[in-house]
Amino acid sequence: MKRLFYLLSIASLFPFFAMGQEDYEIQVYASPTVAKGSTMIELHSNFTNDGSRVIQSKVLPTNHVLHETIEITHGWTTWFETGFYIFNSIGNDNRTTYVGSHIRPRVMVPTSWGWPVGVSLSLEAGYQKRDFSEDDWSLEIRPIVDKQLGKFYISFNPTFDKSFHGVNKNAGYVFSPNLKASYNVTKIVAAGFEYYGSLGTLNHFAPYQSQQQQLFAALDLDWSPDWELNIGYGLGFTRSSDNDIFKIILGYRFHKK
Repeated sequence: MKRLFYLLSIASLFPFFAMGQEDYEIQVYASPTVAKGSTMIELHSNFTNDGSRVIQSKVLPTNHVLHETIEITHGWTTWFETGFYIFNSIGNDNRTTYVGSHIRPRVMVPTSWGWPVGVSLSLEAGYQKRDFSEDDWSLEIRPIVDKQLGKFYISFNPTFDKSFHGVNKNAGYVFSPNLKASYNVTKIVAAGFEYYGSLGTLNHFAPYQSQQQQLFAALDLDWSPDWELNIGYGLGFTRSSDNDIFKIILGYRFHKK
């Protein structure tokens, strides 16, 4: 009965809850949720050195823009958390502003089940100003599967995005896979790669140059159970992809006393 309860809880979230991460939160998710009673605060800083230079579909250019996203995540149980995002843009030509917010409930398969891989499901819904996104109301469904194999770690996020209002509201679900592979160089430092893609709707993938294809070299520093630091540099491989991006994720966990 307990397992059935977990599975029904996951399924019940589908009808209610987001579009891809774009360049506000560039991250491949791991499966564990934040510990019960703890709160994680993260700052995502992403600078695009080579992005779009003209207004496209009423969306402002991304070239030389700094995105600062505040993420606050609280663990309610050992298997359920809720995250909240505040998106901000910093740039010239009226590109400095609050952009929007998303909410993200996530559930995980409890470790007590003894599955050979970590599994969780993230659902993210929210609003972004039309000047900064083709779709102002959107939904993201993100399954997460990961595994630690000795010093090697791999995580796969086969993400599905859906627009409810905007340019792509009549399109289907867009397949946006994310993948991370890293190796523990030391007990503190892990080095690896992160891939981010947006390939098109499930029934019709876009031509290659119209897809988003980005690859990041990344470092993760784990010097404390309370802190996290992820640093990455990414390149885009299609005309539709932002290029030459530097990102930093700095996070701190506040534990229940």
